[in-house]
Amino acid sequence: MSDFKKLTDQIIKFREERNWTPFHNPKDCALSLTLEAAELLEHFQWKNGEQVEKYIKENKAEIADELIDVLWWVLMIASDLDIDIEKSFDRKIKKNAVKYPADKVRGKADKYTAYNK
Repeated sequence: MSDFKKLTDQIIKFREERNWTPFHNPKDCALSLTLEAAELLEHFQWKNGEQVEKYIKENKAEIADELIDVLWWVLMIASDLDIDIEKSFDRKIKKNAVKYPADKVRGKADKYTAYNK
């Protein structure tokens, strides 16, 4: 059993024990994912480089909690929509390798359209 499957099973069990499935339609789950991502961003808002480094050292557990909340919703949505995360990840990384060829993009932060003209 994959690690993603184990995590997903825990999330689904947690949800079922609370009878929250009726509230978890794709739209509301996607909204929750976005809200959790925004909560992650709040940790870095209005901080410069040195402030960010200090903040991370002092608040790593809280940042980790927000990352887990994001992952939680990703895994739940994937489960509900019958999306295999590992297969989808493999497919997407191959697509990205074509969009961002290492020999052209190394050390650059441009959008893929700048490389594929």
